[in-house]
Amino acid sequence: MTHTLRLTPDCLRRTCDPKHFDFITTEELPEPEEIVGQDRALEAIRVGVGIGHDGYNLFVLGPTGAGKRTVLERIIGARAKAEHAPDGWCYVNDFEQPHKPHALRLPPGRATTLHHEMDQLVEELKVVIPATFESDSYRAQAERIDTEFNERHERAFAALGDEAQRHNVALIRTPMGFSLAPMHGGETLNEEQYEALPPNERAAIEASIGGLKEQLEKLLRQVPVWHKERRERIRSLNREVALAAVSHLVDDVKRDFTDLPLVMAYLDAVQLDVLDNVDAFRKTPEGEMPAGDSVFSRYRVNVLLDQEAAMGAPVVFQDFPSYQNLIGRVEHRAMFGTLVTDFTLIKPGDLHRANGGYLLLEMDKVLRQPFAWEALKRALFKREVRIESLAEMFSMVSTVSLEPEPIALDVKVVLFGDRWLYYMLYELDPDFAQLFKVPADFEDDLPRDGANHARYARLVASVARSHGLLPLSRDAVMRVVEQQARNAGDAEKLSLHMRTLADLLREADFHARDRQAQAVERQDVVRAIAAQLARHDRVREHLREAMLRGTLLIDTDGARAGQVNGLWVTQFGGAAFGQPARITARTHLGEGEVVDIQREAKLGGNIHSKAVMTLAAYLTARYSSTQPPCLAASLTFEQTYGEVEGDSASVAELCALVSSLSDVPIKQSLAVTGSINQYGEVQAIGGVNEKIEGFFDLCAARGLTGEQGVVIPRANIKHLMLREDVVEAAAAGRFHVYAVASADEAIELLTGVPAGVADAQGVFAPDSVNARVCAKLATYAAARRAFAQPMRAMMLRHKWHAAANSYSRASAKPHKGDRDE
Repeated sequence: MTHTLRLTPDCLRRTCDPKHFDFITTEELPEPEEIVGQDRALEAIRVGVGIGHDGYNLFVLGPTGAGKRTVLERIIGARAKAEHAPDGWCYVNDFEQPHKPHALRLPPGRATTLHHEMDQLVEELKVVIPATFESDSYRAQAERIDTEFNERHERAFAALGDEAQRHNVALIRTPMGFSLAPMHGGETLNEEQYEALPPNERAAIEASIGGLKEQLEKLLRQVPVWHKERRERIRSLNREVALAAVSHLVDDVKRDFTDLPLVMAYLDAVQLDVLDNVDAFRKTPEGEMPAGDSVFSRYRVNVLLDQEAAMGAPVVFQDFPSYQNLIGRVEHRAMFGTLVTDFTLIKPGDLHRANGGYLLLEMDKVLRQPFAWEALKRALFKREVRIESLAEMFSMVSTVSLEPEPIALDVKVVLFGDRWLYYMLYELDPDFAQLFKVPADFEDDLPRDGANHARYARLVASVARSHGLLPLSRDAVMRVVEQQARNAGDAEKLSLHMRTLADLLREADFHARDRQAQAVERQDVVRAIAAQLARHDRVREHLREAMLRGTLLIDTDGARAGQVNGLWVTQFGGAAFGQPARITARTHLGEGEVVDIQREAKLGGNIHSKAVMTLAAYLTARYSSTQPPCLAASLTFEQTYGEVEGDSASVAELCALVSSLSDVPIKQSLAVTGSINQYGEVQAIGGVNEKIEGFFDLCAARGLTGEQGVVIPRANIKHLMLREDVVEAAAAGRFHVYAVASADEAIELLTGVPAGVADAQGVFAPDSVNARVCAKLATYAAARRAFAQPMRAMMLRHKWHAAANSYSRASAKPHKGDRDE
């Protein structure tokens, strides 16, 4: 009945057909006309980049190292160069509310022009204004105002002094101000002389002094008014003089921005503020601008984004997308022990730099930065960038800060991430689907056929050229293609993981240059592959050594009932390798329970536990469909001390159980891998190449006998890309690879005994494995019935006595009527 297939060498490794490669070296090959194998992703990118509506941002799916960023930078870079450069943005001072800087939007290149012209304007004002105020014309006008004030002052006090003399009172000017003193005969009297005067004269003088004092106080109150008037006239003169000096300079700047009303309004405000602060320019030495002087920095222009029209749209990639790197920040400077700031200390973020263009971000890095993801979403939803300090938002600091006007945002965001990250965000973050409507899912592999062989060769040539590597010969390219099929885990596919491809080409180039070759040959690729494996081989070698020394018990000859060699794959530091593991089963009379020791010890994963329950269901349906289950069994992976996960050992576990039940030994020269379903069909598993090679390496170290081999699912034949030494051993008949499709095929191959086919009554052929299993289960069932009959009789007797005792106790109780009597 067997349909077991012993695989021929050509099934174990699919080599390249030389007719698909019509070149001598890759120097002859042109660049690929398109991105190889990524048609779906390219169409998604075209749609996502082309639609300008809200939410049509891109999320590029695929594993790290798949070349997503390189492809996007190439596509978006070419598109950005063909687009118009975005408008520039700058912050300027709001002279009425300095803590709320005003944002100006200007055509490309104009913000930088405004910045330079404003700096030049300030420099010119610092020269022109002092020179204007030092001119003879200004001095003459200022002196005229001063003279007029002084004359008015002197006339007023002279008139008061003359009137005082007429009343025999002297008006005396002292360093402390003015005072009034009595006079007689034109001379000022001292106190004794004043006391010697007749009383009537003293009374007259005192009355005069009282009246004059009121006039003096009134006159002294008038003096500040005159001073204010003088200052106003001087200020008015200064404004007139400054306006004459400033207006033509500001007009020169305005001529370049007459088409921008907001800039014109800003320049008008600058002119008014300069006139209000003209004294600051007069006090500044010529050509000197004190560092940190806000009087002059208030006229500067802080450019956030500006580029020439010929440069196209910006493309920004941020490798550290922190909150501040994304939205910008307001810096502070220390001054007299206090942190202060102004609008010139506003620093742009990547959203500012990418405004009008494209921003590329790694999604996992965005999520690792506190508040970065929320800030990005808020900016995209509101279509504006608002600079806010986290420290101020959470009241962590108390410093002088700003509230910059938000800047309108028009950016296409491209996120890169693994597939699990995309699907997790899609399910858990309701905002994600609204903002990133276009997933660009990069393919992991490429179908392997003649046309794609040629395309892949051009891809290899392109990667080699882009990294400055030696050209590859045809044989070298063929070996690279075969290795990329191995990396894809499928003989019918080619891996599109660009980092793996580039690493292989670089290392092959190293070996070719080491032997001073002009081109990379097949031997260089082989050496590079071997070196990559050797760097990660320490753990595998230690495990194989433990098996050879008998520390880990793995048999590769003989036969044992209830014991089978399973296969597992482990991965360390990017390198995967396979190893055999002993799986044992014990069976006895029970109630149909299969105990998974790994699960009971909490060393079994969910998938492994599911696989054990599946094979238990298969056993019950296959052998106990007409009688109650009477089997108890236990399964375990011997000498494993970590978690066992996956279902690829379920065929091996089933064979161990069947062997234990039938007492038919299993050949230890064979190892088996595969998953089983409830109908006994063997299903495909992963890591088939590594698993075969792991058992082969152990057998080769002990010596190949021609009896050893591995049993795999038939569905895995298309995945085989075994090492060349394994293929050579199979071709020489020293090692074998078998493919099976059912549990019976695997059992028959492992035991060498026919599995047996059931007839119409469900009876298996005599001496078959299945017949022996049924016989053992029948024995268990008979033993269970024999044990159950006396137990049932004992239980019946126990129930009869219990009922009799209950009746006796009830009869002994007095009736209600008896108690009444």
